[in-house]
Amino acid sequence: MSTVDTDWTSYAERLADTLRERGDLRSPEWHRAVSAVPRHLLVPTAFEQDSAGEWTEFATAGHLKRVYSPETLITALTNDKPHRTPISSSTKPDLMVRMLETLDVRNGQRVLEIGTGTGYNAALLAYRLGDDKVFSVDVGADLIDLARTRLSAAGFFPTLRAVDGAYGLPEFAPYDRIIATCSVPAVPWAWADQLADGGAVLVDLKRAISAGNLVHLRRNGDRLEGRFTARWAAFMTMRHNENPPHANQADRVSGSGQSRSTNTPGKPWNDVPIVWFLAQLRLPPGTTFGYELAPDTLQPTFSTLSAPDGSWAKVGLTDGTVTEAGETGLWEAVEWAHDQWTAAGSPTWERLGLTVTQDGRHRLWLDQPDSSTRWDLPDVPAAR
Repeated sequence: MSTVDTDWTSYAERLADTLRERGDLRSPEWHRAVSAVPRHLLVPTAFEQDSAGEWTEFATAGHLKRVYSPETLITALTNDKPHRTPISSSTKPDLMVRMLETLDVRNGQRVLEIGTGTGYNAALLAYRLGDDKVFSVDVGADLIDLARTRLSAAGFFPTLRAVDGAYGLPEFAPYDRIIATCSVPAVPWAWADQLADGGAVLVDLKRAISAGNLVHLRRNGDRLEGRFTARWAAFMTMRHNENPPHANQADRVSGSGQSRSTNTPGKPWNDVPIVWFLAQLRLPPGTTFGYELAPDTLQPTFSTLSAPDGSWAKVGLTDGTVTEAGETGLWEAVEWAHDQWTAAGSPTWERLGLTVTQDGRHRLWLDQPDSSTRWDLPDVPAAR
């Protein structure tokens, strides 16, 4: 056995202790799992980016302190050089264990994971529940084969399948818990169909980039219902074929428009993320955000929005001036969302809940499902 194989346990135990001290990890069962799962075997290589934006691959066995830390490890990039972007990662362990704690897994329960990735989370689940209780899917056959090989080398044998995660894994249903380590624009009802009544789903609902959060839903007859988590989190978008997605194109803001003042924060995706979430009720699908930088300091001076129909908005980050052009008032949608949020008392995430019904309807609510403050989210396909 190599030096790495004998030394990694002290790093894993230290990681478990750190997560417990920070409050991310609460139960002794998950502390034992984090201490016992060899992350470096499941993520043997990763990529790091330098200050110039260049990516370099490194072997994790030579960086155990980094591997066993609350850090995301980038494991795959797009091939569109020179602007390669991440398409797969081993999620931050602190976020992973917070999700596992929220999922409230009990002995004997069966769990379906959507998004196998490196297999690290599947290994934690298998250690906690046993191989026969854990099922995990991902879209890429090569990725599943690699995860299976690395999991077996680490001593774990959960059921893995290469399928589109939007459809779950009906052949082994029902499940007591479903956890998605990728984001979706809508919660697939196929998952509800595969849940035992009273079972739970934990998923990152993102209507657009940065527009949403983790939501914990329980199956109650003909609906999924529950609340968003207090702490914001984000995952990469679920993929539906083996071709990696192209990087998002930068906003294109050109020409003249009409200017006016605005009292809405110029970076809602950072400053007031619930407002950015609510704005998706009115923004056209495919609307993107970005920044214009000062040429001398390279610091953001304007935030920008652009839509597929050519509409755009530009907001001064120091003077509160908004300039808009095109058929759709993009910043008007953000201002409407800000008005909705303030009228509701400027709620934090944990006051918001979601109901999903079999017809695909997603209803957002404040404090209680029958609240008078409710919003129906526009229909979008779960797989897009």
